[in-house]
Amino acid sequence: LERTREIGVMKAVGARNRDVMLLFLIESGLYGLAGGLVGIAFGLGMGKLVEFAATNYLGSELLKASTSPYLILGALAFSFLLGCISGVAPARQAARLNPVQALRYE
Repeated sequence: LERTREIGVMKAVGARNRDVMLLFLIESGLYGLAGGLVGIAFGLGMGKLVEFAATNYLGSELLKASTSPYLILGALAFSFLLGCISGVAPARQAARLNPVQALRYE
């Protein structure tokens, strides 16, 4: 509810409930996508680190880090979708705000 006044202004200038909800869903999806990008970068880095450690310290060539572009795209799509799903409840709550009460909120 930190953005209550902002939502009130949007609704006062003509934004419909659907518009507010869509805005919040896209924003939460982008947060999920950003988290997915960070997770993929971390996962790829850890995979290369394990491969390096196995090759240089254990002398084993058995562990090779390999990643499919489809796996990365699937992970990004999943993280975006999960972000959107987790944003449904806050988006519905924001869309239901009364613009007059939201503008008075401090």
